[in-house]
Amino acid sequence: MHEETTATATVQIDNEFTRVTEWRFGPGTQTGTHRHEFDYVVVPTVPGTVRVVAADEEFDNQLVLGASYTGPAGNTHNVINTSDTECAFVEVEFRSRPVTPAGRGPEGAGPSQ
Repeated sequence: MHEETTATATVQIDNEFTRVTEWRFGPGTQTGTHRHEFDYVVVPTVPGTVRVVAADEEFDNQLVLGASYTGPAGNTHNVINTSDTECAFVEVEFRSRPVTPAGRGPEGAGPSQ
């Protein structure tokens, strides 16, 4: 059984468009079961293995530098570091994205994608 220690979450940006959170996991630490309010992207920053526990499935996920992945709003799970060392990632949640008549994001942000 894993320790009930919570991973460290540091919110770096939190505005009307995005929330960016760095998650740092010591060995055995976890997020606790949570539901994502928004679509999100995970960008691994320190490699390792995390166990993802959802209501209907459980699987190991390798955090690999340069291998980002996405998740949908409504995703509910707990994330547990099963590595013997610290691992970490940055999670970018997309609250909303304004669209201009030209189909571009906010001024200076470049093309919408």
